[in-house]
Amino acid sequence: MRCYSSADIRNVAILGHAHSGKTCLMSAILRTAGGAVANGRSDSGGGATFYDEEEVARGMTMANAVAMAEWDGVKLNLIDTPGFHMFVHEARAAMLPVENALVVLNAQTGIEPVTETTWSFADEVSSPRIIVINQVDHAKSAAREEMLERLRARWGRQVVPVQLPIVDESGFHGVIDLVSMEALFYRLDGDGRGSVGELPNAFAEDARIAHEALVELVAEGKDELMDEFFALGTIPQDHLVEALHEAIREDRIFPVLYVSALRNVGTDHLLDFLKVYAPSPKERAPFATRRQVRHGGNGTAAVTDSVETVMRNVDDREPATIYVYKTLVDPFAGRLSYFKVISGCIRSEITLENYARGESERLVHPGVMQGRRLLEVAELHAGDLGAVAKLRVTQTGDTLGVKGQEVLMEPVPVPEPVMTYAIEPRSRADEDKLSPALHKLMEEDLLLRFFRDPQTNEFLLAGTGQLHIEAVVARLRRRFHVEVALKAPKVPYRETIRASSVGHGRHKKQSGGHGQFADCRIRVEPLARGSGFEFVNDIFGGSIPRHFVPAVEKGIQESAARGHLAGYPMVDFRAVVFDGSYHEVDSSEIAFKMAGRAAFRACMEHAKPALLEPVMRTEIEVPEECAGAVIGDLNGRRGRIQGMGSTVSGTLIHAQVPLAEMLSYGTALTSLTQGRGCFRMEMDHYDFVPAAISEKIASGATRMAASEPED
Repeated sequence: MRCYSSADIRNVAILGHAHSGKTCLMSAILRTAGGAVANGRSDSGGGATFYDEEEVARGMTMANAVAMAEWDGVKLNLIDTPGFHMFVHEARAAMLPVENALVVLNAQTGIEPVTETTWSFADEVSSPRIIVINQVDHAKSAAREEMLERLRARWGRQVVPVQLPIVDESGFHGVIDLVSMEALFYRLDGDGRGSVGELPNAFAEDARIAHEALVELVAEGKDELMDEFFALGTIPQDHLVEALHEAIREDRIFPVLYVSALRNVGTDHLLDFLKVYAPSPKERAPFATRRQVRHGGNGTAAVTDSVETVMRNVDDREPATIYVYKTLVDPFAGRLSYFKVISGCIRSEITLENYARGESERLVHPGVMQGRRLLEVAELHAGDLGAVAKLRVTQTGDTLGVKGQEVLMEPVPVPEPVMTYAIEPRSRADEDKLSPALHKLMEEDLLLRFFRDPQTNEFLLAGTGQLHIEAVVARLRRRFHVEVALKAPKVPYRETIRASSVGHGRHKKQSGGHGQFADCRIRVEPLARGSGFEFVNDIFGGSIPRHFVPAVEKGIQESAARGHLAGYPMVDFRAVVFDGSYHEVDSSEIAFKMAGRAAFRACMEHAKPALLEPVMRTEIEVPEECAGAVIGDLNGRRGRIQGMGSTVSGTLIHAQVPLAEMLSYGTALTSLTQGRGCFRMEMDHYDFVPAAISEKIASGATRMAASEPED
């Protein structure tokens, strides 16, 4: 296929809430541009970017997908992003490789929770936003003016239509271009290419008013345009086109267009609009990269490292640099790396250095993605999006470039997982395949975590929520033929004591020949939280020979590891052995270990053992109007509010909450905030479990036998 220069490329991320029609719009664009693409409805499994078996089965996009369209001398790289809140981090990752955000709204519902979230992602990087109102043909679509008022109330008066929809008794079948003041009419379910016709009289006055509002907003703040506007009463079309392009690039205007992706109405005008008004990579501000600089080392000064910022222009003349923004792992084809050409020109067989990993990678037959297909190209210029197969060590977030020109792009921040499940292989063969398969999926999904809990010995899988983890389990089965079961993870409770106690342990056994004898007295004392276990030898007079004392300690530790109340490890106590007796012949290390166990159990009868639970330090970010409901829910979860603060997007709540109450919190927070809330948590400390809950845990736990077997 043809190679495109930086000025002839448009990189666009398609954002919006679930079921706003993003994937369907992507397919309509590709059909109109000449690609033979199936209908992109998520309930039909069609579309160039809707090919993953799990996505088709669930009827939703779960990961970014890339496709390309060629339109009138311009190449459009399109990234279809998920609209479900659980996968919204993918939309954030799509912001780095693109220069434009196409925000798709459902004409029936307008701004929805994920719409706001993805809008904020574009706002963080000052990406131009183009609003597309989809499903205008739906019977329950909101009135045009009502919808515009909602948008302006939320995003400001910069929201301005550059089109008017032609909706009459025949339905939605055309648009009016408010720049050229031409009407375009479409055949429903056609090729998406409209024909210019006479402006309908019924829409003439509305079009005139909307045109004047557009001209006035574009001219605002530009003295030369305002002078022209006041002198002529308008702005000539060529000047208006140039000024509108500049206003969109500078984020001063959020243009509104109307389409029906399903019926393929308005698609060609959207493509024309992106060609003329959407900024190219050439117009993007330079990328800020990091370079590590070493100072000293000449024998007189110490060697020190510092980091300096290097601005890298999107230019073919700069050193070749690429940033890997996505990885796809196929069990047969291997790893496929999606990249953004930051600078330079990328050709087949080029060798680049992976700056983060210190190894060279050879790019063999790089190309562009068309859904799941890799189309080979001769070269990729600065600003373009490409992909290459079978890089050896490169992962998502890595920067590659010419050796000696080391710079690092700042990776897109990835949120921490919010829900954890225990994962259990169904067979030994599944257990052998589980770890390699999950590590391949973790290359694709940076938010996925897989680890073993050292206390419960469970395999744990952490993600954004139940749906996310269930999708991972389904991919394990489909791609790698690994069968696993999910269950709630065990809470790593611990046990401790509240009071000091003295216990006596005696082990005596005679069965012919040498017997077994050991006798010891110990004292247990509570310690401060987090102190662990201490052992003190307070034997005087040789009542227990010195070489048998470690055996007593070992017996105490073994019993403490099995707990007393509910089988959880005993922590934060001191054990002091202060007296005992022995037999010259029958005493042994094993005997004193058994005596130590018995003494520990005797102490527990009067030491007031208690359960401890992990308490998490939690930060919850929610819209301001949801803060009261979230705080009430936290109180019901035994949470302690530590403070509150304001953020750009709402309210930040600091709290301490028991882990047992947070296992399913992601689902609850989604319900309370309509998917607009997020939270982070980390271990803070252990604290006592309330008596009523402690009794319930102890009664339901598997306890160790009343008397341990003797060796």
